[in-house]
Amino acid sequence: MKLKKQMELILEKRKSLNINDDFGIEKSWNEMTELLSQNEMETINYLEESTEKDLYYISEIFEDVSEQFQSEQFINCLRKLDKKFPELDMTQDIDIAESYIEN
Repeated sequence: MKLKKQMELILEKRKSLNINDDFGIEKSWNEMTELLSQNEMETINYLEESTEKDLYYISEIFEDVSEQFQSEQFINCLRKLDKKFPELDMTQDIDIAESYIEN
């Protein structure tokens, strides 16, 4: 899976960044958003197979990807992941992502 390999590289860089490296973090967010916004089904499949640690970082861009997809299916996937990993406390991020869907 090409998406998985590309995301591994981006996430590896993101995890190594200093919390105060705003430029580096924003660059990682943009790369992840661009990659995950290309194909909804591939992204959903990838997220369903992601680890808890990876989802922690990916959750930072849920709203950006949601804005691109405009999809209830994507939000439903995120809600399932929230139930699977309640300790990540992603509910607020998902609520914001859902608000980006235009009615």
